[in-house]
Amino acid sequence: MSAPDVDYINPVIAGLEDAFSTMLNCKIERTGLGLMENNLALHPVSGIIGISGKGVGTVVLSMSESVAINVASTMLMTEMKEIDDDVMDAVGEITNMVCGAAKAKLAQYSLSMSLPNVLSGKECRLHFPQNSHPISIPFKCAWGALALQIGFTFPGVK
Repeated sequence: MSAPDVDYINPVIAGLEDAFSTMLNCKIERTGLGLMENNLALHPVSGIIGISGKGVGTVVLSMSESVAINVASTMLMTEMKEIDDDVMDAVGEITNMVCGAAKAKLAQYSLSMSLPNVLSGKECRLHFPQNSHPISIPFKCAWGALALQIGFTFPGVK
């Protein structure tokens, strides 16, 4: 990995840990790190944000249905029972918080973020920028499994 590759990973991880700890009172634990073998979302509910600026990329927060439902239940302070529009909105919002926190720590790359999109369904195909080498960072928490899936390229940055 080149220097920019390493520089952007830790702020996204920190953003996820902070968002889950602060906003959801839920501790997460990283369980691995590796190159993605395919471009499929690891879990059935995924918040996706496109990033542009000196770096171009895609950040995906993919989670099991149980994590998505618990995220929404905690954020909305009401018990959610199934994946619906409110759950999808909550997943988009927590994805936005994670990327927003990372963006603040990556100011040197002058990044802009798209609005979050949320996909629900098994084996959703993800798109990452050409020439990026997407990584997958799985986590676990009391609610179940989740993962960050990140692919960036930094044209012209050495």
